[in-house]
Amino acid sequence: MSAEATKHARQLLLKEYRGVLSTHSQAMPGFPFGSVVPYCLDAEGWPLILISRIAQHTRNLKADGRCSLLVGERAAADVQAAGRLTLLAEARQLSEAADIEAAAQRYYRYFPESRDYHRVHDFDFWRLEPVRWRYIGGFGAIHWLDRVALANPFAAGDGAAERGMVEHMNDDHAPAIARYVAQAGLPGAEPAQMTGIDSEGFHLRIGQALHWLPFAEPCETPLAVRQALVAMARG
Repeated sequence: MSAEATKHARQLLLKEYRGVLSTHSQAMPGFPFGSVVPYCLDAEGWPLILISRIAQHTRNLKADGRCSLLVGERAAADVQAAGRLTLLAEARQLSEAADIEAAAQRYYRYFPESRDYHRVHDFDFWRLEPVRWRYIGGFGAIHWLDRVALANPFAAGDGAAERGMVEHMNDDHAPAIARYVAQAGLPGAEPAQMTGIDSEGFHLRIGQALHWLPFAEPCETPLAVRQALVAMARG
């Protein structure tokens, strides 16, 4: 297994926040059924989706949880030369109250508009548990990956460590966040909000778009994260 391919596959899943979910069609047996879904990653680093009970892909998953999520680099000039990932997975609906609450807290940070339709309409959280990865990093760079570590050490348990860092940055360090936006050349017309922190970087939400910015080095403790954020703010 290529360590470099594993790293790029992991980072692609972090950088993007929507993909094509392919399920086994119940209406047309034998045919795959593709639909676009937004996602964020849970504490295990597995894609978390919120889907309607009446949607066709939900009906398909209830009958057969085997699926795939195709993720590609957004706005790629040449899609065949850009990185893309097909994540083969088993989809499982969250049913325990504690799991649903943890998923909701996390998902709402990434997609605030989802709070209303989750509570008012019949939407449920599902987790895509990876089975195998197919990563293509460009022409000829093709890899099957069996294990890609994605667990977020700061989201473990009730996620208090990550949540505390995110709230602190949003409440007390808006100028630093604005500097991250400027340094990365991201759109600055709307104020950015930090939505999540993992060991390799952090997510910012600007309007309805999400952007992942990497740390210079992986961070395994909140102190290391603080030092990395300070260093980035200083430029």
